[in-house]
Amino acid sequence: MSHIHIDVENVSFGYEKGKEILRGISLHASETDSIGIIGANGVGKSTFLKMLVGLNLDFTGSIRVEEIPVEKRTLAQIRSKIGYVFQDSDSQLFMNTAYEDIAFAPRNYGLPEAEVERRVEQALAVTGIGHLREKQIYKMSGGEKKLVSIATILSMTPDIILMDEPSIALDPRNRRNLIRILNSFAHLKIIASHDLDLVLDTCERTVLMADGRIVKDGRTEEILSDQRLLEEYGLELPLCMQKGAVEIQERNKQKPPQNSVKNPLKEIADRH
Repeated sequence: MSHIHIDVENVSFGYEKGKEILRGISLHASETDSIGIIGANGVGKSTFLKMLVGLNLDFTGSIRVEEIPVEKRTLAQIRSKIGYVFQDSDSQLFMNTAYEDIAFAPRNYGLPEAEVERRVEQALAVTGIGHLREKQIYKMSGGEKKLVSIATILSMTPDIILMDEPSIALDPRNRRNLIRILNSFAHLKIIASHDLDLVLDTCERTVLMADGRIVKDGRTEEILSDQRLLEEYGLELPLCMQKGAVEIQERNKQKPPQNSVKNPLKEIADRH
């Protein structure tokens, strides 16, 4: 088994007794996995990610990160290994400037200031936001905040990245930048997203959730090209696939019904 991995075994969770959000979830993710978590609103995608990083601890079953059980006493260890990007950047950014936010975790680890500066500069370079270094957080757009949030976790040099709806608030240029960032991360990443085109561009494996359960786990291209499966669970084909699907449907409409096409060989035989 690889050093970097997550094992989830038969996990269930609910905020209220008798009202489970997640039901019997089992998942193994290893070092080089890039996993997209998809599903309609309310199926438990965000809740699942929060459990992995220890933000929701009242679950039944077992979650282990690199053989460390996710529980109250191990949270510091777990969070030193996982970088988690919140859906709402304002829940993650609390310092005055981008530099201070990105430097916060390395400083909290007690690293020398020279190493803190090196990590911050590297995170700024990877995310392409060096120009935001001294900009105040409250003056930033939603997309700028999202990229700063990503830089804050990169400065931690985590083994694992979890992202909840990372493309929200990003314009097309910064969305392309996000895809580049995600594809440059060599370790395990798990991305919960409604942006199926993003999942297609960044994840080799996709997990489809519905009603708090995993209903399909497989290769991204196979799941995201299965129009019938996606529509069954309230989703649509990625935009990049929809044009092709429409063209196929139009061609099929123009074809005559199969039973109306006569067998030419039979017609020749009948003439004789």
